Amino acid sequence: MKIEVRLTDKREANIIKNLYPLYLYDLSGHYDRIPNVHGIYEDSNDYRTLNDQYEVQNIWWEKTGVLFPYLILVDGIPAGFILIATPPHCNKGIDYFVNEFFLIQSLRGKGIAESAANVVFDQLKGNWELFTNPLEKNITGQNFGGRPYRITRMESILR
Repeated sequence: MKIEVRLTDKREANIIKNLYPLYLYDLSGHYDRIPNVHGIYEDSNDYRTLNDQYEVQNIWWEKTGVLFPYLILVDGIPAGFILIATPPHCNKGIDYFVNEFFLIQSLRGKGIAESAANVVFDQLKGNWELFTNPLEKNITGQNFGGRPYRITRMESILR
């Protein structure tokens, strides 16, 4: 299995945007959320289509050098993403913040997520922060890679 992690630009933004609803669907199981009245996993009913959701995500490709949208590929197929934020989009004293991390369910438990995270951690040296959902439903995320992470509630600071 070949694992590749690469920083994307606007030409590949659609790949992460296509995976994003799957990520939100996964989170719905952790937080017992349901879609909005339009069938979109968003807190607001203002999002009527996936295209509406796509527009909000453009920030990841508009702030080069501040926001880092990484794509995870397995054997050349999109399998997930890691969205990294830097100041001013993270807490004081933090250089890099793991804002969102997703790997499709069928590839979990195979060391892919840990390998992908290590690629990014090795590329971006500094003080990191990672939050995970503290609920019992997310024990796997809390023990990601066997490392003790600061456990608090998951929140996206860019939305």
